[in-house]
Amino acid sequence: MTYHSATGPVGAEGRYWDALLEGRLELPRCTGCGRWHWPAVWRCGSCGSWDHEWTQQPLEGEVFTYTRTHHPFGGTEAFAKPFSTLIVTLNSVPVRLVGVLEGDEAGLRIGALVTGTIARTAFGDAQIPALRWSLS
Repeated sequence: MTYHSATGPVGAEGRYWDALLEGRLELPRCTGCGRWHWPAVWRCGSCGSWDHEWTQQPLEGEVFTYTRTHHPFGGTEAFAKPFSTLIVTLNSVPVRLVGVLEGDEAGLRIGALVTGTIARTAFGDAQIPALRWSLS
């Protein structure tokens, strides 16, 4: 099993974590049929190709859905309550990613435009990269 310095065991998504640690978002696309894959896969389920190219993507998108958390649970100690977790559909590719909303929630709604940044968050004793979203 392969281990990533920030996240522990990894599979096909290792390059995703490496890119986040370097301050950018990269996602895989099958070179055989052009299908975007997230979560990352070793082999394309559509065409069977083992070849993928990873390309940098802007952290911009639209809120697909969200949830507001009012009570603490393990791993959320660093967040002021309540906080909102978003699932965002990226503008550039048909992929959805999860992250926490930073800043004012006044305009938060499904369909709201957001811009992302890469932050660090505590995961046990490690600091791992994590996405943060802000309303545009």
